[in-house]
Parts: sequence; C-alpha cells; structure tokens
Amino acid sequence: MPSLAQHTDLSDEQLLAAYRDSRDNRWLGALLQRYTALLLGVGMKYLKDHTLAEDAVQHVFETTLTRLPEGPIANFKGWLYVLMRNHCLQLLRDKRYMADETAIQEVEYSANGVEDAQWLEHSLQQMAEALEQINTEQREAIELFYLQKCSYEQIIERTGFTFMQVKSYIQNGKRNLKAILMKKLGSTEK
Repeated sequence: MPSLAQHTDLSDEQLLAAYRDSRDNRWLGALLQRYTALLLGVGMKYLKDHTLAEDAVQHVFETTLTRLPEGPIANFKGWLYVLMRNHCLQLLRDKRYMADETAIQEVEYSANGVEDAQWLEHSLQQMAEALEQINTEQREAIELFYLQKCSYEQIIERTGFTFMQVKSYIQNGKRNLKAILMKKLGSTEK
C-alpha cells in the first residue's frame, strides 16, 4: 500500500482502493480534497450563496464518508459532481416549498384575504379529490415527493420501488393530476 504522503501522485482509483483496503478516512479525505473547489463551484452555481455552498460541500463530504458505494466507481469526479448537484437541487426544492408554506401561513384575512383563503381551500380540496383518482403507486410517490419532501432515495427505501419506477410514477402522476384538474376546471367553467 502506498504511503499517505504520496497521495498527490496517486490516481482517484488508487486513493479509493487504499481507502477501501484500510478504511482509513485520511485516504478518502485526500481524494475529496482534490475536488473541494469543483464542489464549491457547483454549489455556487445552484445556490448563489457562498455559505450555503460551503455547507453543501460539507454535507457531500459527510455523505461520501457514510454512504460510499461498495462497488467500483468508474468516474469518482463525475459521481461526486452528481451527488453535489442532486443535494443542491434538493435544497432548492426544500427552500421553494418552505417559501410556499410561509406564503400560505401569512395570508391576511382582509376582505380579499378571506376570498383568497376560500379559493386556496377550494384548490386544496380539488387537489385532494384528484389525488384519489390516480393509481396507488403514483399517489404514494407524489405524496412522498411533494407533500412529505422525500428524496428519490428516501422514496425507494420506504416503498421498495426502483429508481425508474419512482421517476415514472411521479412524472405520470403529475400528468394525470393535471389532466384531472383541467377536466374539473373545464366542467366548472361551462
């Protein structure tokens, strides 16, 4: 096994192999250190905030330390990039939903506020009824993804669906919900 002092001369694959052989986090740390600037750049691209980007890099490092796949990783840099990008997108999605919830909670009950609240309640009722009309798998995937804010990975763990099934159920469920809601809207406008 090479010495840790030689880590700059080693390829990603060699550092990864040394880590897997020894389970010494310093090998993985040396490998991750190579890509700190790349990950920070990805974080800045998506999050537009240096502190949030630094936190995201830290999260990806921790995730790599705890959830590194046992099998071979053909392109560690690419794998790490995708992990970072997905984490940033998850943060943005969570932020958007938190903003939506805050907006709903801050509805003022003036004359227009009461009408807005009634419209919102009606819309939520329509959505709940439409959710009951789509198939069980689509409904479960949509509720977990949008209402409980679960990641694809969490949905896979909770349901036993494959990645492609989760993706398909969410996409098809959204399309079916839209069709149901549009049909309802069309029938109420006539």
